[in-house]
Amino acid sequence: MNIIYHLTSPWPRIPNTDAVFQEVDALQRRFGGGLLQLYPLRRPSRIFPRQLYGIHQVRTLHRLEETASLHHFYYATLYSFPWLRLLRRPLIYSVVTGLGDSIGGRRMDWLKRVHTIVTTNPRDEEMLKSLPGVRYRIIRPGIAVERFTHTPGAPDRELVLLVGSAPWIGRQFREKGIDLLMDLAASGPMPLRLVFLWRGWLVDDLKRRVVRRGLSSRVEIINEWTDVNRILARVHAAVVLADSEKLVKAFPHSLMESLAAGKPVLLSACIPMADYVRSAQCGEVVPVLTLEAMRAAVRRLMDHYSEYQAAAVARGRADFALAPMLTAYGEVYAEATGGY
Repeated sequence: MNIIYHLTSPWPRIPNTDAVFQEVDALQRRFGGGLLQLYPLRRPSRIFPRQLYGIHQVRTLHRLEETASLHHFYYATLYSFPWLRLLRRPLIYSVVTGLGDSIGGRRMDWLKRVHTIVTTNPRDEEMLKSLPGVRYRIIRPGIAVERFTHTPGAPDRELVLLVGSAPWIGRQFREKGIDLLMDLAASGPMPLRLVFLWRGWLVDDLKRRVVRRGLSSRVEIINEWTDVNRILARVHAAVVLADSEKLVKAFPHSLMESLAAGKPVLLSACIPMADYVRSAQCGEVVPVLTLEAMRAAVRRLMDHYSEYQAAAVARGRADFALAPMLTAYGEVYAEATGGY
């Protein structure tokens, strides 16, 4: 089986730090296949129109399709890229963040070219059911949970949070709650320390924000590849915030890694993984990105830490193992290619 994986985000500045690339790497190691980078720029940007993604790769696409068995395309939500009509092999379309408003009021006849839409969360199911003739599959993402071990410990004098999903562009300091977390750490009286897992972009901006708030002694910035298991051993929980579900993966890797290490999580309600966290009772959900809501969520996390930690230990490794994800995608690939 020759699978062509299509990626629509820039190459990570620090290798092996981007969740989508990590997932595709796991699929390649299991099923083989090649990569086609459709993002046309070296740096993240909201200015370049997405309808032009992949135009520079049309010739390469024609060449690769001669021997391809199928295409596996990753994008944040559903979008009718012009070059999709050129494909002749079966297309698997993985929705990374969530459907959001990508269906309402739009023509969706282009989905006839898609063999299977894959989403990671049940929130999308009702919308997918509303599309006649569309084949879809809900596949919860997985990670190499065996890389993570649980180091017990509860907050005492301070709460230490691992902050994932770093901004790509400047305005995401606000949109992803980075500024809010630092404001919370600076405002007191709650003892809070932040460990930022960074991606190489905008690190100077982050440092200026830290200094401006007088947080140099309460913030750690890790701007290189690191063994996340070692970092998780010395924090109490992981946090990912967003003011829109379009900003981060539906199941952020940093949160799955935290749960695999038996550490609770803190996340925004708009992120689809919040439904799982509520059900599993393994962390706290922040309804809105305000200082008051964040302070209340952190207080609840500290008050119920032992219960949330126990739930994370009990379920994290089993619920986010890599094998079920690979098995499910193997089934999708087999259906798309007739078993070949």
